[in-house]
Amino acid sequence: MLASVIEFKLSVDVLGNTRFAFSPLAEVSSSLRLLGEPQPAHLHTPWLRRVRDQLGDVDLELLLAITPPGKWAPAFLYPRATGATTTLEQQLNALAQVSPAKVRENLELVWSGRPLPRPVRELFDAGERGPAMICEAIWAYWDAAIAPYRVRICGVLEDDVSHRAGVSLSGGLFDLLNDLHPEVTLDGHTLSIDKPQHADATYPGAVLTLVPSVFTWPRLLINHEDSGEFELTYAARGVGRVWEGVEPEERTEDRLGALLGHTRAAILAMLSVPMSTTQVARDLGQSPGSVSQHLAILRDSGMVVSWRSGRSVLYRQTPLAASLVAVSTSGIGGSQAFGRG
Repeated sequence: MLASVIEFKLSVDVLGNTRFAFSPLAEVSSSLRLLGEPQPAHLHTPWLRRVRDQLGDVDLELLLAITPPGKWAPAFLYPRATGATTTLEQQLNALAQVSPAKVRENLELVWSGRPLPRPVRELFDAGERGPAMICEAIWAYWDAAIAPYRVRICGVLEDDVSHRAGVSLSGGLFDLLNDLHPEVTLDGHTLSIDKPQHADATYPGAVLTLVPSVFTWPRLLINHEDSGEFELTYAARGVGRVWEGVEPEERTEDRLGALLGHTRAAILAMLSVPMSTTQVARDLGQSPGSVSQHLAILRDSGMVVSWRSGRSVLYRQTPLAASLVAVSTSGIGGSQAFGRG
């Protein structure tokens, strides 16, 4: 019988070797697993309703066959995250070089005990061409299902990192990991993860990479190596806000626009997730200078807060503004116009 706990014995080195990273390919893979769920998470319902009719040119049969819901996920679709600037292009270039043998090994594990679906068998038959077939399908899927919402997704991920970095500075590693996920507990130098599908195991832990995610919710994914490096992909804080304003498309009664002006009302509704001046300007089709003036007025009025994240200044609704948006209108704004990057 399998035990249910994986333990990482944290060395003193992990205190100085904890970092955050982003993984676009992990988001793609987790979103595909969500699409294949017979009863998908209700939190992502607005996204699901939008994308299901936009995938006609995507080889969805292949993609769903290699990312079925279940206790195992194919490791080649969850490569180790290397930093905050990793792009999907970089990850797909690496995926194209994965050996067909590794693809077969991963997918046979994922489908263990079940018949292999036809697209997986055809993928095996394709041999060296197989990884490239997967990359081509993922590109098409990214453009249709993820790219239109990337600004929203990135805003939530960056907000999570900013928050947790601040927590780690004030409370150390314990506070950083304390509310990461219900499956995670930290007792002294032992980080324990409750995973019933894994055998009981203990590993050294010297380098920890934390990867916030939108589509992983409500799961926690583990990636570890014998060298002591391990990675936790977890649901970002505020993931519930990422789809606010996505539905419905049509505006109903725009009382907030009458109060603040239509442009400021639209900006305020967009800022249910953190965004920069440039991102807001691009989505509204206005100049950054004009948007900056509107943001300054909203900030002075207590409607938005701002903080620096890397080279950008991000803005987000205050609780007061969120309440006004909720009661006065139900369809303003939404960030849905950007490409790869």
